[in-house]
Amino acid sequence: MQFCPKCGGLMLPKQIEKGPILVCNVCGYVMKEAKLDEYKVVKGAKPEEEITVVEKELKPALPTTRICCPKCGHDTAYWWLRQTRAADEATTRFYRCTKCGHTWREYT
Repeated sequence: MQFCPKCGGLMLPKQIEKGPILVCNVCGYVMKEAKLDEYKVVKGAKPEEEITVVEKELKPALPTTRICCPKCGHDTAYWWLRQTRAADEATTRFYRCTKCGHTWREYT
């Protein structure tokens, strides 16, 4: 294994018509007099795997409740709690309609 005299990067072997050379993988420095007898491939690179894209819309992982949406009148909505005011005051409950996506809040 050899390192580049200019930047210290790893020199990788390359075969060209004139013979073997070593090329720096960082700066591209070329060393013409190379002995490739010392180099061997230990493990080949794996081909990249295909990534499957799921185009269906996933449902949020929020609980649902039966409440009437003020916008469309649908009777089911997701809900969550958030502390929007001071710590000594009650939390605010938010709702999002499962049909139209309208979001509203309820102060308790």
